Amino acid sequence: MSWKNRGFEQNSKSVVSRKWTLLLCIGCFCTGMLFSDRMWSVPEVNDMPGTKMVEDGKLNFVAEGCAPQNMVVDNNQPHVSPPNRTLDKTISSLEMELAAARAEQESMLNGSPISDNLKASESTGKRKYLMVVGINTAFSSRKRRDSVRATWMPQGDKRKKLEEEKGIIMRFVIGHSATAGGILDRAIEAEDRKHGDFLRLEHVEGYLELSAKTKTYFTTAVALWDAEFYVKVDDDIHVNIATLGATLSSHRSKPRVYIGCMKSGPVLAQKGVKYHEPEYWKFGEEGNKYFRHATGQIYALSNDLATYISINQHVLHKYTNEDVSLGSWLIGLDVEHIDDRRLCCGTPPDCEWKAQAGNVCVASFDWTCSGICKSVERMKEVHRRCGEGENALWSAQR
Repeated sequence: MSWKNRGFEQNSKSVVSRKWTLLLCIGCFCTGMLFSDRMWSVPEVNDMPGTKMVEDGKLNFVAEGCAPQNMVVDNNQPHVSPPNRTLDKTISSLEMELAAARAEQESMLNGSPISDNLKASESTGKRKYLMVVGINTAFSSRKRRDSVRATWMPQGDKRKKLEEEKGIIMRFVIGHSATAGGILDRAIEAEDRKHGDFLRLEHVEGYLELSAKTKTYFTTAVALWDAEFYVKVDDDIHVNIATLGATLSSHRSKPRVYIGCMKSGPVLAQKGVKYHEPEYWKFGEEGNKYFRHATGQIYALSNDLATYISINQHVLHKYTNEDVSLGSWLIGLDVEHIDDRRLCCGTPPDCEWKAQAGNVCVASFDWTCSGICKSVERMKEVHRRCGEGENALWSAQR
């Protein structure tokens, strides 16, 4: 056989071989189809994660908070919709825990021990108080503090009873001197050992640092006590604690409340005058007024607002005037400003006349002095003539 014939024979066998291979593949495919009822297996809807079976042509939604129009509702089952207030309180509670954790972390980073009050609060678990009353004071105000202790601030066992039975915390609020451990600090420590009524802040005292002190007060108070309200008071005004508690209690159902005597005074651009505002240009043209804010002698914040300040303290701007600073921190929030003039009554005879008419004042002071003029000498007189009486405090409903 020639080479040519051999090549032809090989090519024929190759062609036949490819044809038989193709026919064999088609035959296998057809045979497989006989044993299978479908070419591809598509998962049923029931087997797919995150879905529910379609029954009777109706799609059942299992999405919390959603109520489509075609959803079948069993009228025999009560529909419970948690109110916004509960959600707000839950958020506030979580924020408070975060603030406490941050305060503890900063304390550890700064190398300062956690206060005994904070440890006690953690060990006893969460207890809800009605209000924390922080009485702002200074190193030079020992006589003012004594005048408050002798009148409207319960002492010793009575103060402890006030905390346990009425849920009212009262403390004088003060930081440290520029010289840590100096004679001023030692004097406060000795006074605290005697009375046990101080809240010490990680803050250096100074008149131009009142805005910073206010932030630190709210941060510290929120970390120590879970209260419905946090109050700031000056140590040269008179306060009726039971009336204050009743006033705040009337706003318990409201979220984000800011309570005080609201004002809107002029922005003072002239240097050297009292209450001068170095950043006056931020408030527009010269002669403009501030936004509405509570006067600094006494004001109260609900828990969520105090917690907000605590969490955001590092980015809240401080103006020279403390009451303006506080108002600026809240002006852009969804806050209810409550203007209650019982928080800024005058001293006798003004508060006396109102008490006789059955409208007992929450706080009394002289506008001309931004407090009670000569408060050390006059506090007992104001208390005698305008005080609510000791029975009012112990008979008050929490």
